[in-house]
Amino acid sequence: MAECGRKALSVLEAARSRYESLQISDDVFGESGDDSSDNPFYSTSGDSNSDNCCMEAGDDQRSGETVNCQSGGPPGSVSITQAEEDGWSDTLQDITVAPYNETYGPTQRMPATATCMDFFQLFVPDNAIQNMVTQTNMYAKKYQERFGSDEGWRNVTAAEMKAFLGFVTSTSVHRCESVLSIWSSGFFSNRSIALKMSQARFEKILKYFHIVAFRSSHGSHGLYKIQPFLDSLQQSFGCSTFRPSQTQVLHEPLIDEDPVFITTCTERELRKRKKRKFSLWVRQCTSTGFICQIYVHLKEGQGPDGLATLKNKPQLHSMVAKQLCQNLSGRNSIIFTGPSITSLNLYQEFEKQEIYCCGLLSTRKSDCTGLPQCMLVNPESPQQRGQSRSMMRGNTSLISWYNKGHFCFLTNAYSPTKEGMIIKRKSGEIPCPLAVEAFAAHLSYICKYDDKYSKYFIFHKPNKTWQQVFWLTISIAINNAYILYKMSDAYHVKRYSRAQFGERLVRELLDLDDCSPTQ
Repeated sequence: MAECGRKALSVLEAARSRYESLQISDDVFGESGDDSSDNPFYSTSGDSNSDNCCMEAGDDQRSGETVNCQSGGPPGSVSITQAEEDGWSDTLQDITVAPYNETYGPTQRMPATATCMDFFQLFVPDNAIQNMVTQTNMYAKKYQERFGSDEGWRNVTAAEMKAFLGFVTSTSVHRCESVLSIWSSGFFSNRSIALKMSQARFEKILKYFHIVAFRSSHGSHGLYKIQPFLDSLQQSFGCSTFRPSQTQVLHEPLIDEDPVFITTCTERELRKRKKRKFSLWVRQCTSTGFICQIYVHLKEGQGPDGLATLKNKPQLHSMVAKQLCQNLSGRNSIIFTGPSITSLNLYQEFEKQEIYCCGLLSTRKSDCTGLPQCMLVNPESPQQRGQSRSMMRGNTSLISWYNKGHFCFLTNAYSPTKEGMIIKRKSGEIPCPLAVEAFAAHLSYICKYDDKYSKYFIFHKPNKTWQQVFWLTISIAINNAYILYKMSDAYHVKRYSRAQFGERLVRELLDLDDCSPTQ
């Protein structure tokens, strides 16, 4: 018995040391709670448009797409004979990724006296707010010249614009569906901040609020009203404020409707709500959750880079991945991808730029061009949990692994000869290649981020697409600001939770004397 206990302890210690080498931190956010880490191949919801880095176990069996080596494989895959001619082999060899010499974390040291507003203004500085003031006043003037004067309007000031941002941001903390609930007498009323501005004044600012008041000759794409702000935000998300770790994930963050609101909505209210006309992709640091890059794809109309015209989803997602990773060349970064992005051609192109990848494959969602079909299909013989098979072509490995379902991985970042292990409470230890363990570890961390931090997205839901994108990116900026706060000396002075940080930021935007978070 004692020997079994020592053996189990040594297995756990080995797993912990591997997870430490993968730079997984469980306490960056400092908040406990339910998460989805028990399922390493996590899906945000059954009807989510985002594969979010996963394919559910047994997906091919349930969907009726089961294929075998005799009947052929997914489109683009090749026979075993053709695969061998292309260089695929069962002979495995070790590969090594060059060391990552950069240190990750904030690029500037914030003082212990830094406020929540100081961290927020790393991403939305005073000049950005002043631009909102100028453009809003310009739009109001032009609007009234065309449709008649508005007697109740006066030019907005910088202080009012900050208060306006604070009111809308408060919906992320108190989770009220309408920002106008602040001035109501109902459950979501908030008299402590409502006195800062009248509802009538807030509605006037909301009516005329703009980032770019007029279309320029060079700004014909659908996001021209917000593009300068997005460009500024992209720059601040980059190396000017934070350096990411070696391992990062490309995915669509969880921005679906609040499930509590959906379950309480009437059918008529649900029909009235418009579907989002855009999708948001991010590149996210897996050691901290910091979002380093965003890409907004309009589902209709023309984007600034022409991606909106692409109808082929694998081609579109490949182009999105290139946009998100355009600043990573030569850094030896390791990128984890979901089925819609994972492809042999993309990985080979990234490897030439010293960007290495590890991703999950799906016969329905992935571009399987050039991959051996017999590695992608469900094997005819029964498989044991943890059983795997690998083939290599150059430094790229195609891994077939079984765990209550058939999973395929493509990687040029991890050696197929190195073993890992997934530890689950009920099933115990499940052996797997190291690439599978790394994928599960890093993706489960991002799932924790989605589970905990998507609930702090701003709940205000305007009808205009550019405004939806604006408030969503403001939400991401606040989450990034909190991550920097957690990594600063200011956190050791006052240890605010994410909710308390949001409340304090609202009060600082409103310039309230008592800036302590409400209890």
